[in-house]
Amino acid sequence: MTDQKNIKVNNIDDETRIDRWLKRRFPLLTQNFIENKLRRGLIKINHKKVKSNYQVLAGDVVSISKFSEKIFSKIKITKTKKFISKEIFSIFKNSIIYESLDFMVINKWTGISVQGVNKEEISIDDIINNIADKYSLVHRLDKDTSGLLIIAKNYKSAKVFGTLFRDQKIEKMYFAICQGVPKNLNSIVKLGINKKKSNKNLQTITKYKVVNKSNKISLILYKPLTGKTHQLRIVSKYLNCPIIGDSKYGNNKNYSKEQLMLNAFYLQFTFKNYQYEFNSILPKNILRFMKRVKLVFPKGAKIENLSKTF
Repeated sequence: MTDQKNIKVNNIDDETRIDRWLKRRFPLLTQNFIENKLRRGLIKINHKKVKSNYQVLAGDVVSISKFSEKIFSKIKITKTKKFISKEIFSIFKNSIIYESLDFMVINKWTGISVQGVNKEEISIDDIINNIADKYSLVHRLDKDTSGLLIIAKNYKSAKVFGTLFRDQKIEKMYFAICQGVPKNLNSIVKLGINKKKSNKNLQTITKYKVVNKSNKISLILYKPLTGKTHQLRIVSKYLNCPIIGDSKYGNNKNYSKEQLMLNAFYLQFTFKNYQYEFNSILPKNILRFMKRVKLVFPKGAKIENLSKTF
């Protein structure tokens, strides 16, 4: 038994509840065990006592006092795998747009979580755990957001991507279809997002550009320079242009039946001295809606030019 174990929170676990973080790392720990350790101050965040609903941030240090290799480390290597149907495996396989020995990029579909929050729900994490134990997530997308998602296929590549995301060396852009048109068509938003559960005010920076507009609906290209939960959805609401289909931050009943019109469209990064660039395949529901409201989507070189105008 050692006196204390310190673990730094990585990028993929940013804004995750501490009890969920512990269960992901040590899957067989019970909620009562975790609550007891937190209450007694045997598990702390940055040397401070917290409650189970506290949200950890990338870079936080989780300190576990009286750390036991028998209780924790052996549990860590035990992975409980959910049953994945052939249909879901087929959808996942068809979503892969690039694959190498080190990583794959998938076109995540709307309605599937990246990491599961309950026993019944199937997530991308559940799927890749059934394919290979070495596969791991390196970033996240909201459940209702579609688009590009990177999956590392070994520990070394996961570490590289973790560093790239931390150092903001991965360029990301999103397309959103929003109700209304922002006052400024090309600008930058610096906004503090208050996280009630952790009592923290997170500073966010988002660049945006209105690409096209039609019938009081706008197609906005977003470039987030920070990566916080629901950042683009909150920024859209701040601009008084909520994303269509957003039941949490939008309130227009005319679009209440639409799925979230937010897509992680573009990724660019350098891996092993080679520059990669990916564009997502827009889901059919977004394309159908754009056709209905006569909103034109830019193609080919136009997208590259748009990225340079930020």
